[in-house]
Amino acid sequence: MPPDYDALRAIFERKSFLLTQHASDRAAQRVIRSDEIVETVVNGAVIEDYPDDKYGPSCLILGNTDAGRILHVQVSYPPDVKVITVYVPAPEAWEPDWKTRK
Repeated sequence: MPPDYDALRAIFERKSFLLTQHASDRAAQRVIRSDEIVETVVNGAVIEDYPDDKYGPSCLILGNTDAGRILHVQVSYPPDVKVITVYVPAPEAWEPDWKTRK
């Protein structure tokens, strides 16, 4: 079961999360700013749940930045929330709703 999304949102509003090295590298590579990650989670919704992920339970969040950019952010469950990866969903991999994999 995904984490309480209100609790997750509050963690991002307080900026009380960590970026993994992988997420930091991918964000830099993809020119995604940390404020866009926060906006995505605060404005978003869980679209996939990974309770048995090899590094611990996590979920994939779809959201929009304040500028309207669509992003996917994978985060670990509270209490120690980490951003695992972040990317712009590719049209060839996702349906137009950006929630469903092709």
